[in-house]
Amino acid sequence: MTDDGTGDTRTGSRHRGDGLLSRLSLNQETVRQWSLPELADGCARAGVRGVGLWRAPVRQYGVAAAARLVRDAGLEVTSLCRGGFFTAEDPGERAAALEDNRAAIEEAATLGTATLVLVSGGLPSGSRDLRGARERIAEALAELAPYAAERGVRLAIEPLHPMFAADRCVVSTLAQALDLAERFAAERVGVVVDTYHLWWDDTAGAGIDRAGGARIAAFQLADWVTPLPEGALLGRGQLGDGAVDLRWFRERVDGAGYRGPIEVEIFSPALWARDGAEVLSEIVERFTMHVG
Repeated sequence: MTDDGTGDTRTGSRHRGDGLLSRLSLNQETVRQWSLPELADGCARAGVRGVGLWRAPVRQYGVAAAARLVRDAGLEVTSLCRGGFFTAEDPGERAAALEDNRAAIEEAATLGTATLVLVSGGLPSGSRDLRGARERIAEALAELAPYAAERGVRLAIEPLHPMFAADRCVVSTLAQALDLAERFAAERVGVVVDTYHLWWDDTAGAGIDRAGGARIAAFQLADWVTPLPEGALLGRGQLGDGAVDLRWFRERVDGAGYRGPIEVEIFSPALWARDGAEVLSEIVERFTMHVG
């Protein structure tokens, strides 16, 4: 792990002074039509230095093998997604979730990323107790944060749009994420700023300022397009196609002191149906146009 004196570690320090495009990272799900070797090769060819990875395809390929593949391509793993799902009330389910998150932490460490993204979990079946669910998240973080810190991994709480609160994530705003994260040291638990999930919230700017560069663990981009498809989970838009002021978000997180990767994470069947290299080339163009 490196530190340039600004608080940036591992994923952030090498980007200082390199220009905005050098901070661009491609999340694996944006081009899920690519295998892991195709992802590594495609990013290397395009001059994109960072990749955000997902556990299922990495496990299928082999965690150690994936780490070597990315490293040999000259790339950096900017995040691993995902851990979390801490809200179950059943003791056995909670124990299983903690064990799975310990495995995710080990995988992140092997891949060389300091950032494990957490999707915290929705309401248990039949429950309407949002506050109780969030407290169970805090309890899980208290158990996992020291384990992660020993392995050089920071837990990154990602707030999701409120439409996912019931079934996927009871943490819906950046303020709620910070209320949880601030119970712990910033180097142990941070937050994710994802434009797709936060663009609607007029308190997001204040939350970014409150988080500051020390607490923002990851910054992710996708646009919000309408009409949303059925289910909404796969409704993210290509940069510049929707309602999100992407440049405002980038300037705000930079102004708060964040200097780390800027990861494009778009879940879109329309993009998955296209040639991966074409999609990546378009992302680079749109990033320059709408983010820089």
